[in-house]
Amino acid sequence: MPDGAPAPGDQGGGLPERLDRRRFLRVATGALGGAASGVLGEAAAGASTGHHDGGRRRSTRSGRPPAVSSATLATGVVVPTARWLLEENQRPGTTAWVVTGTQAPHAIEGFASQVSAVAGDEVHVFVNSTARSMHVEAYRMGWYQGTGGRLIHRSGTVGVGSQPAPTFTPGVNTIECAWQPTLTLTIDDSWPPGCYLLKLVGDGGEQQYVPLTVRDDASTAAYLLQNSVTTWQAYNLWGGYSLYYGATPSGGQDFANRARIVSFDRPYPQSWAQGCADFLGNEFPVLYQMEQLGLDMTYWTDVDFHRSPGELLRHKAMFSLGHDEYWSLEMRNGALAAVAKGVNFGFLGANACYRQIRLQPSPIGPDRMQVCYKDAAADPMMGVDDAVVTGPEWDSPPTSWPESILIGSMYQSVGADDDLVIVDAGHWLLDGCPVRAGQHLIKVVQGEYDRYVPSLAGPTDVDVVAHSPIAGQGNWSDITYYTSSGGGGVVATGMASFVNKLSNTTAFPSNVVPAPLPGVTDILLRMMENVYGTFGHGPAADIHESTGNWRTVYQGAAARAPSAPSTPSA
Repeated sequence: MPDGAPAPGDQGGGLPERLDRRRFLRVATGALGGAASGVLGEAAAGASTGHHDGGRRRSTRSGRPPAVSSATLATGVVVPTARWLLEENQRPGTTAWVVTGTQAPHAIEGFASQVSAVAGDEVHVFVNSTARSMHVEAYRMGWYQGTGGRLIHRSGTVGVGSQPAPTFTPGVNTIECAWQPTLTLTIDDSWPPGCYLLKLVGDGGEQQYVPLTVRDDASTAAYLLQNSVTTWQAYNLWGGYSLYYGATPSGGQDFANRARIVSFDRPYPQSWAQGCADFLGNEFPVLYQMEQLGLDMTYWTDVDFHRSPGELLRHKAMFSLGHDEYWSLEMRNGALAAVAKGVNFGFLGANACYRQIRLQPSPIGPDRMQVCYKDAAADPMMGVDDAVVTGPEWDSPPTSWPESILIGSMYQSVGADDDLVIVDAGHWLLDGCPVRAGQHLIKVVQGEYDRYVPSLAGPTDVDVVAHSPIAGQGNWSDITYYTSSGGGGVVATGMASFVNKLSNTTAFPSNVVPAPLPGVTDILLRMMENVYGTFGHGPAADIHESTGNWRTVYQGAAARAPSAPSTPSA
């Protein structure tokens, strides 16, 4: 994302607003609460009560369906499904996970000691609040017959109050909170793997989220879904500093004063989707569909990817969701190795794998400090280990590695607000989709965008399925697909708005989760079924080898058009 774009939760500085990733996501998530108050009062039937609802996954018994089986969807697509997930999503759900009322900044806020956990872990929750007492409601997010979540655990009520002011480290401009734990959650087998929102609830009606992912490290599920928390943290402006902005002496914000190291030891702002960052607007719609289908899937964060990149080889496909910009060297190398060995990737956004980071420990735990100088000369690793230097982007010296080598397409710019234009209606990605070549899907391409650039390093057998002109920029957004020599297939949607456009429910107010788009959402959901059907059975090249049709799209001057120029602040 360009460093000059407005940051999530930014309320000051007089910065001009542009139609970037956050502007269209603010419609979906920026005002959680408020409009939701009173709308969902009767929709929360089925919420669990007590500390645990006893919803353990049962062991296999004779006469039961197999743990994983192939299922034929109504569209005819065959996908691997998991019995436990189908059963889980038939359990009583609730819409009580939605934050209601008008919430004030800092009324209640917090963070967890881990971004993800496994059964047996104890997760400490650090809370600052104007309330006198509070409790935590842990919601596992999914389909749940359209309610979107299930109450897994309700903590006891504990005292709460003000925590110390955050500490500031000059030079690297890091904000971190040396807070005392407010309560501890014990993750056990009653917490099924998945994406969770911990809802902090104060005795005065204060509410805010803390995201948490629960993993199953023994899983060999076909699909691996990733929560991109390093990108959330990069944009986190809580305390006045992110990797994009920092405070100026005059009381404003600018890029020059940005943080060089950001910490997970702090909340997300209330003004950024009530503390759940990018989860609802840029990730939840994919989760909702996958869980509705009962796919054979498991969950992790990109911090887990950094720690254990070899675990990718246990799965058939990984999905990187709407915004996955910040990658470590371990992640990059792990992804390249996995694709070469037949693992498939779905990049369902834009601007992925664009910046390099390093992860370091904080006083709370490992990998909780995220380093990104965006200036190679200023990074103390320059000349020591150039491979891990955090310059403006991966494609800048000394790393000089364009993400097109992995993704097939390349980040271009921001500010798109254009139609999605189909160019290859016969491509397998569009099987069963009622589209034709040249058809426009109105206002689908928004915010950041990527395209295939023939002159860049990377695969040469890339298929371009959609090729959408970006008004006023002389550029395009592409949906692309390629297969590697090792068999792995890579789909890239080439637009930051793609996941948001998959939203397929009217069960929640549109400022929480957007409503479906007539003539658009069904087509994109059908396309995703095709992806699941191809990627869930092994190396995609065994089913659909790419053909390199880009040569019919990029001809003449278009074929010679370079990637959009980059600068240290873009």
